[in-house]
Amino acid sequence: MNWLSNFIRPKIRSIVGQKDVPENLWQKCPACEGMLFHRDLAENMNVCSHCGHHLKISVTERLNLMFDNGEYKRIDVPAAPLDPLKFRDKKKYADRLKDAQTKTGEKDAIIVASGTIGGNATVVAAFNFEFMGGSMGAAVGEGLVKAAEVAIHNNAALIAIPASGGARMQEGMISLIQLPRTVIAVQMVKDAGLPYIVLLTDPTTGGVSASFAMLGDIQMAEPGCMIGFAGKRVIEETIREQLPAGFQTAEYCRDHGVVDLVVPRAELHETLSRILGLLMRRIEADPNGGSKKGKGGNGNGKDTIAAKILSGGLSNASAAVNQLQPANEDEVKATKKAKAGQRAASA
Repeated sequence: MNWLSNFIRPKIRSIVGQKDVPENLWQKCPACEGMLFHRDLAENMNVCSHCGHHLKISVTERLNLMFDNGEYKRIDVPAAPLDPLKFRDKKKYADRLKDAQTKTGEKDAIIVASGTIGGNATVVAAFNFEFMGGSMGAAVGEGLVKAAEVAIHNNAALIAIPASGGARMQEGMISLIQLPRTVIAVQMVKDAGLPYIVLLTDPTTGGVSASFAMLGDIQMAEPGCMIGFAGKRVIEETIREQLPAGFQTAEYCRDHGVVDLVVPRAELHETLSRILGLLMRRIEADPNGGSKKGKGGNGNGKDTIAAKILSGGLSNASAAVNQLQPANEDEVKATKKAKAGQRAASA
């Protein structure tokens, strides 16, 4: 049989040739273990057609999905010091950064882009989980601050899309400083009366969930994504109790008031367009004391004030509500006089 295997078989292979079969044509769903053909999976926005499980999606695919017609403009993020602590574990932090940059083609774990969603000016700060697990270091902090500044400058809404394991340990205290920095950036947007929306994706944990990711005027999440601070195993070992089923999922957080909406990926653009359409209405007072329609407005003053309450937070709520029904000075004086008379009579 040696002459068959050594001479005949190679001759036949050289004549016929061997077809190159692409790899990764099929992917197994991590939830139901169903087999998914790669083209069908891509057409369904990386959502399992059997059980509806949302698989991870690249940051560029997510931006194309969110913005109108997939059109947006990338915003350059200010440069941050590379390896400020000269950190090294099994590998130099500088080498880890270079490897991640080569793998993803990005400078760091955040992408800032501007465009329109439902015709409304929007700035999006999206995390790239493929870049060192989306960990937040100085560059990510700079990106979020830049996104807030651009949103204020363009009078646009700000949407943050975290997908992160938390602060980047290789930057030590510098990474922890990004927590209050991002909180201040969010407050800048709210002080400007602009909406701040958070879309939580899988996973959102650690220092990211302890800062800007939980401060949205509206908290949205993808189905089934993990949301928390510490891991489930760590919590169970600490409290010595078994946690309930579905703990730290988007649905569990929604049922317990942490998340406002759990939105399937196919409905994301429509939902964001509707919400931004309500929040971005503007009413400008005209010289005659009336009002005129601002960009995207419909002339409804109450809707505009409600939007300001949502975007400005509780601190601005009382002032905004007072605009709904201006107080009549004569009525106020009469009420005070009547109350004074009642107190005098009772005395």
